[in-house]
Amino acid sequence: MKTARVDWRYRLTILSRTLAAALGGYALTAAFAGALSLALAQAMPRVDAVLTATMLAWLVYAAAVAWVFYARTSWGAWLGLLAPAAVMGAMAMAPRWLGAAA
Repeated sequence: MKTARVDWRYRLTILSRTLAAALGGYALTAAFAGALSLALAQAMPRVDAVLTATMLAWLVYAAAVAWVFYARTSWGAWLGLLAPAAVMGAMAMAPRWLGAAA
């Protein structure tokens, strides 16, 4: 029986996707929780908004990890996490940048 040999590029791809899942998923989840908590704070008490956003962020993190290993390429996985994270991070920071009261 012939043994399969794993190429170093394949190992590097798996390492990149694992780092994307851990680091990019964290960035996306943190940005999501921040943006959603600010949006929900308009309709409910602040503590409830933060708790709701944090609980929903766990679902986003699970979806981000699944997305990383579902994406066609490693670059696509990174871009698929960091682009929405940047947008949501900007949405979360917009009130501070615009000088609104927190």
